[in-house]
Amino acid sequence: MLKSSKPAASEPLVAQQQVSVAVLALLVIAIVFAYGNTLTRVMATWEDPRYSHGYLIPFIAAIMLWVRREPFRETSPAWRWGGVAVIGGALLMRVVASYLAIVYLDMLSFVACLAGAVMMVGGAKTMRWAAAPIAFLIFMFPLPQVVTRWLHVPLQKIATICSTYCFQTIGLSAFREGNRIILGDENVRLEVVDACIGLRMLTIFIALAVAIALVIHRPVWQRLLLVASAVPIAVLVNVVRITVTGILHAKASGVIADWVFHDWAGYFMMPLALALLYLEAQILGHLFVEDDTPHHPASFGAPARG
Repeated sequence: MLKSSKPAASEPLVAQQQVSVAVLALLVIAIVFAYGNTLTRVMATWEDPRYSHGYLIPFIAAIMLWVRREPFRETSPAWRWGGVAVIGGALLMRVVASYLAIVYLDMLSFVACLAGAVMMVGGAKTMRWAAAPIAFLIFMFPLPQVVTRWLHVPLQKIATICSTYCFQTIGLSAFREGNRIILGDENVRLEVVDACIGLRMLTIFIALAVAIALVIHRPVWQRLLLVASAVPIAVLVNVVRITVTGILHAKASGVIADWVFHDWAGYFMMPLALALLYLEAQILGHLFVEDDTPHHPASFGAPARG
């Protein structure tokens, strides 16, 4: 009986893929070791509640790599040298960051160095499915101070104005003085301080929205829309939190309001935001049905089949 030669022919390909994985693993270990001081500094920032999600980012990136994985293909010399050039550029970026004392630039060079290693070993085919999870690692870095200062005032103002309108809409006497909301005749004063502006919620939820958009099987424009909607959803959830706190201050007691604001609301905000994102995905899926969309196990609010 004649035997098929396909298994024998695939053995060199399997061996080549194993070698590529081993080489890439060694390169990643070397890069992590070389950036040990930078990564230690990054991990120290995760003690800040605003960036406590940093511990989860590498694991989420690994899961995305696994979900999006494809076999390693043969790499052309042009892509190998291109990967070497990217690694060289990343190291040069690190030298400039050290000279100018720009910590965030040094962190970005770490991601660029990883991308160069994948490009050098796996080429174009591997970069197609690995580039997005590698770029996702940016979310484990703290925001630059200039970005934090730029976001602080608008978020504080939006939260104060929208919460005041919500109070007025439900019939409570409320008016705004700067970042302070004065409620009712008893002059209950709510100050929208740094902890109330929702910056922590915003950074964590955007990271989760990007992760969901990378693994779901949807058109590119729907993925981009889901990511873009993460900002207004995070702001909306924070406004709901402040509004509920104000209602409890006016109708119940300050002790209950503080307990809800600091304890219960913190656990409630993220599930509510994810539920709103899921609802948006469901609406998009039912409004724009594509007959040729194949089923994907990682679908998020998958549209009905035509």
